Amino acid sequence: MELIVDRQVASDAESIPATMPIEAWVRAALTAGAPVCPESAELTIRIVDEAESAGLNEHYRGRAGPTNVLSFPFELPPGIDADALPEMPALLGDLVICAPVVLREAAEQGKPPAAHWAHLVVHGVLHLLGHDHLEPAEATRMETLETVILRGLGFPPPYEVPQGTHDERPI
Repeated sequence: MELIVDRQVASDAESIPATMPIEAWVRAALTAGAPVCPESAELTIRIVDEAESAGLNEHYRGRAGPTNVLSFPFELPPGIDADALPEMPALLGDLVICAPVVLREAAEQGKPPAAHWAHLVVHGVLHLLGHDHLEPAEATRMETLETVILRGLGFPPPYEVPQGTHDERPI
């Protein structure tokens, strides 16, 4: 599969992953999470600081403060037929990941930063593919898929965290 990841860094945070591991995490999520894996795919991953994340979170989700990852699936403009563009890669959309939140959560959860970065990239890509966790059954399916993908990448299960840590999943 041909994969294009536009990695944009708008943060001064440390421990921001390079493009190569991010591409591996995206590829693993696409392979496991897409109903049919595309021959070619493209997405943008923008790594930001808290101010930009908070602004986007407020504008698009109506929630105050920064969040770890936001997913913006690509939608063709009205009147454009996807079948008329066969040579075009599958445009997945954009992920916006807040580096300071990722690093803070990793520390709170006792995880290596790379494990949490991988989890949030996989989680975001699954959202771009249409997976969600609003209902308990959806959450179980998505968390199971994330766990399988991350284990395949050599990371521990992402939802085994100590009690009392930051977790936005519905109860």
